[in-house]
Amino acid sequence: MLRTIRIVAAVLFFTLITLLFLDFTGAVHTWFGWMAKIQLLPAVLALNVAVIAGLAVLTLLFGRVYCSVICPLGVFQDIVSWLSGRRKGKKNHFTYKKEMKWLRYGMLVLFILLLVAGLNAIATLIAPYSAYGRIVTSLFAPVYGWCNNLLAAIAAHFGSYAFYPTEVWLKSLPVLLVALATLIVIVVLAWRGGRTWCNTVCPVGTTLGLLSRFALFRPVIDTDKCVNCSLCGKRCKASCIDTKNHAIDYSRCVACFDCIENCSSHAISYRLVRGKKGSAPTGKETERSHDAQRRAFLAGTALLAGAATVEAKKKKLAEGVAALQEKTLPPREVTPVPAGAVSRKHFYQHCTACQLCVSECPNDVLRPSARLATLMQPEMHFDKGFCRVECTRCSEVCPTGAIRLVESAADKSAIQIGHAVVIPENCVASRDGVSCGNCARHCPVGAITMVPAPDNDTLRVPAVNPEQCIGCGACEYHCPARPVSAIYVEGHDVHKER
Repeated sequence: MLRTIRIVAAVLFFTLITLLFLDFTGAVHTWFGWMAKIQLLPAVLALNVAVIAGLAVLTLLFGRVYCSVICPLGVFQDIVSWLSGRRKGKKNHFTYKKEMKWLRYGMLVLFILLLVAGLNAIATLIAPYSAYGRIVTSLFAPVYGWCNNLLAAIAAHFGSYAFYPTEVWLKSLPVLLVALATLIVIVVLAWRGGRTWCNTVCPVGTTLGLLSRFALFRPVIDTDKCVNCSLCGKRCKASCIDTKNHAIDYSRCVACFDCIENCSSHAISYRLVRGKKGSAPTGKETERSHDAQRRAFLAGTALLAGAATVEAKKKKLAEGVAALQEKTLPPREVTPVPAGAVSRKHFYQHCTACQLCVSECPNDVLRPSARLATLMQPEMHFDKGFCRVECTRCSEVCPTGAIRLVESAADKSAIQIGHAVVIPENCVASRDGVSCGNCARHCPVGAITMVPAPDNDTLRVPAVNPEQCIGCGACEYHCPARPVSAIYVEGHDVHKER
């Protein structure tokens, strides 16, 4: 029963968190966005004391339930491990392995040092939630988008518009390569050794393992009932059951309950124990513990559930419109970051590069950085869209506080993330002698006015009021000049209020 409850809860969490990264309508996040905010590393970076304390208490009570239920990368490894067992034709294909302390704690120390040094982009390469987010957005999302577009085409053929097509494009080649490499490593490790990544590389697993050693409820081996068949150890995907010595390494145990189900002599039970190692129960104690097991895990599930408290993408242009030459990136010195980030320093120190804001951006403004210092962390570009004043999606979905919540369009329109800069020689009025004014017409805050050109009073060119401009990029996006816009946004290191 415990294993069944754990599997149902894990599948539910895994499916919904995956949909957070895949759903481009924002509907899933409206109801289940809290699942991203109860991931451990985002909660730490957001200084969310309630979530951190809740996860610590959960682990001290029931062991590493977080790793087996809440963490999407952990559940993904379980799926791969299960497929491996099916492929090999046997479920019991694991063996006990001693803890590699030097690797576990070495990776944890390195991870902490990188965070302290502000090198989040490198540290989050091994962060479980961020790694899974990159895998989904870079590898799974394109497939999801193509399937959606296929359904949209089929529906349109029959006169239905229940689905609408969405553009599938490569946002960042470096992120794609990192995601692919991460996926290969994790699949290989999980296929061969189950939870090897969790118990050797993952800093979150190592941190929770320090607490789970002292969990009140743990699986315990009854030596009076044990017949030394070793089935529990062969089924343990964490490789933490030493069957010869009837010992369990609780720092690596992820409370999956596979060992309990696999024990034919009912020698393993999940029960209340005291101390670091605990004591083996008698047969009567084991029987009395069954009800306690059910109550404990149901209480844990309730705690997880209690941790929680659409905008559609813009429509695509109709077919038949002539294709425009693609824009190239303008010569900006500072790439802008979203409203709510406060400053570039604050943003990059708190961002885990999970790609959730990138996948949720309805205007295709956010994309992962390809620069080494901020690798995979989002930055803003305006060749495919602009940051609409009424949209606060990225601040709503960010689980770490890297983008603080912007309450309304009025609040957002008062934040200056950058200012527009004009390149006079690129303007079609100066270059081609034709009137335009696109930038002034589309500026949502009236920061651009058209003034007479220096050498031709009949033509007008843009002039920017930097005190009024908020850096939304509407002018850069709508500028018809190619390949480089005649006007572009230069970001601010520290955001201002106008």
